[in-house]
Amino acid sequence: MTAEALARRLPPQLVGGWEMGLLALLALIYLGGAIVNPTFFGSSEAFHALLRDTSRVAIIAVGMTFVIIDKDLDLSVGSIYGLVAVVFARLFAPSFADLDIATSVIVCVLLGVLIGLVNGVLVTILKVPAFIATLTTLLIGRGFVLALTHGQAIYYPGKAKEAPFFFHLGETNVFGFNNQIAIFAVIAVIGAYVLANTRWGYETFATGGNEQAAVYAGIPTNWVRIRAYLLSSLCATVAGLLSAAQDKGVTPLYGVSGELTVIAAVIIGGASILGGRGRVAGSCLGAMLVVLLDKVLREGLPITRTIKIGEEEVTVNAIYSLPVGAVPVFLGLLLVIAVLIEPYLIRRQVAARLWAWLRGRPPPPAFEIGGVALEGVVTKGAMATDTALSATGFGKFLARRDALAVILTVVLWLTGLFLRPDYWWNLSNTFAILLNYTELALITVGLTYVIAAGDIDLSVGAVLALAGSAAAYFLKVLGADPVTAIAMGLLAGMIAGLVNAIVAVGLKLPAFIATLGMFYIARGLAAWFVAGQQLTGWPEGYNLLGRKVNDILLHFGILLPDGILRTVAEVVSVQTIWMAFVALIAGIVLAYTPFGQKVYATGGNIRAAAYAGINTSRARFIALMLSALCATMAGIINVAYFRSFNPVAGQFRELDAIASVIIGGGSIFGGYGTMLGSLAGAAVITLVRSLLQLNVQGFSMPQHWINVFIGVILIAAVLIDIWVRQANLFGRLRARLARRARTRETVDA
Repeated sequence: MTAEALARRLPPQLVGGWEMGLLALLALIYLGGAIVNPTFFGSSEAFHALLRDTSRVAIIAVGMTFVIIDKDLDLSVGSIYGLVAVVFARLFAPSFADLDIATSVIVCVLLGVLIGLVNGVLVTILKVPAFIATLTTLLIGRGFVLALTHGQAIYYPGKAKEAPFFFHLGETNVFGFNNQIAIFAVIAVIGAYVLANTRWGYETFATGGNEQAAVYAGIPTNWVRIRAYLLSSLCATVAGLLSAAQDKGVTPLYGVSGELTVIAAVIIGGASILGGRGRVAGSCLGAMLVVLLDKVLREGLPITRTIKIGEEEVTVNAIYSLPVGAVPVFLGLLLVIAVLIEPYLIRRQVAARLWAWLRGRPPPPAFEIGGVALEGVVTKGAMATDTALSATGFGKFLARRDALAVILTVVLWLTGLFLRPDYWWNLSNTFAILLNYTELALITVGLTYVIAAGDIDLSVGAVLALAGSAAAYFLKVLGADPVTAIAMGLLAGMIAGLVNAIVAVGLKLPAFIATLGMFYIARGLAAWFVAGQQLTGWPEGYNLLGRKVNDILLHFGILLPDGILRTVAEVVSVQTIWMAFVALIAGIVLAYTPFGQKVYATGGNIRAAAYAGINTSRARFIALMLSALCATMAGIINVAYFRSFNPVAGQFRELDAIASVIIGGGSIFGGYGTMLGSLAGAAVITLVRSLLQLNVQGFSMPQHWINVFIGVILIAAVLIDIWVRQANLFGRLRARLARRARTRETVDA
């Protein structure tokens, strides 16, 4: 084949057939919107609003394209977007710092650079998995947003008049279109050119396509990946500043679910979650498609209603809109579907094969769908394991991976006793802390299996909310009996777990993508069931699930005599007993049965486990189902304990649970984990929250700052797992010092 013929067959780097298809799909959806809602979509203002709102999403998508092509992921862009806007408001608003516009913008840009650099260093130098590093940044950023705004909006329209140039960036120019559209166009053109026609782009594609080969070719892959995170963060920073310029203010909801929208846009635009492929033009069109679908869903359908005023019936125009939570459900589904496009449509060349079949020509060959020919050993921490086997006495306990969690639990409890002995030593208060611990511990039981099997479940908090919402809906709205409500809650949660398992194991998507999609789907459905409102008031028979043992006995007419038995029954809850029972059974299965060993083997090295005859898919499937079951039970108990349901139930629980397992000795890479360690890790997180909320001399830390602190703990726990437990950093340091000492003795001799 000649060089000219080969060049003609190479895939275009700027734009190609996929983008043409997206343009056609955009036209069809917009036409459908105009037919359904001509009042809105039939106007030129609607198209202008679509381009304006697309601009900010597409700017972030430009940076995200570099990250995803690098085979990484940045879940923090939504938080960066919101945090930058909030920090700008705090700096610029006259009611806060009241700084000038230049200083405020420079500080925000530096903040964006810092966050991008932190993400990049965590993922590349410190080897933290990208979804864990950026998920933690997301949650920390969200905590900062809520803490800095105190849940209130901040506006500065008066002072905005002092900086007309900056705030004009968010307004319509003399040509009749919003300046954000022009800024987006400039960034998109630059990003497309850099990715397609410069060394930066070549290095990005090479790193994402095969990082090891890129290293052999002399490409500084760590710097390439850090650079991508910097670009992603800077693009989110620009979008946040544009939003602040447009609205002349900020609300605590800025950036919520933004990361989901952007990732879906980039994947829909043709990028591969497996890395090595993507185009900026496709990502921008994907952003436009996602924003358009969002607008179609939110604008609703014009309808007419007949209302009766006295004896007269009057016909009025109205809008039928989707219920609360419908849009997050749709976006979660869109993310999962978008990721499935790559392995099942693009790599199999379905469209090209169909076109060849219609023309009667031979089909083109499908791309390679499988992974690399040889997978390296994944299990780590072998030296730490050997140390535990060779140690004796108390040293054997200290060498265990879960020893740190047990020691921290004791230290934190003694710290609470020292700070507030009047509160901490009280038996009822101790068991009140235990009640807060029970929900987290129950979730952690199931997540231990998932992490030991080498997967992750980011949806546990949302599944908790979904199960609780279903139970509350049947109790309050449908008037169902407690048994039916429990059954429906279990059904809802287990369906969510089944979807997680099918998508992650059956369809072979990364578990963090499958469960991230379910995170938004389940959270949206939970709000949808209860119409975004708090429900309360159901039969006391259901509430018994969250009551003390003595309350249950009294409900059935049993009165215990005075004494230690009654004292314990008055403070111990039935949910605590149930959690202990579930943890005991799960711990025995994990530690002493063949299935538990299969879970460890699957997480340690899935290829070697498969060669050994282990059904690794079954082990992962059951682990994900167990995780959903434990989260579901926690949700059903949550509704009974609080005697109400709030759609925000389970918020940040996924962060707490992951941190609990890692602190307890589990490895984020799989292959390790004990039930004792995970329960001790959950105790550490619970005690940290209790200590931070403890009123000491009139001061207690607000909840939003506590979530920031927990995020920092998670990162610290993952770093300890990677560098202390697995890389044996201290052991290597001791060995190096010993070698130097021996060398010095030899020289002196």
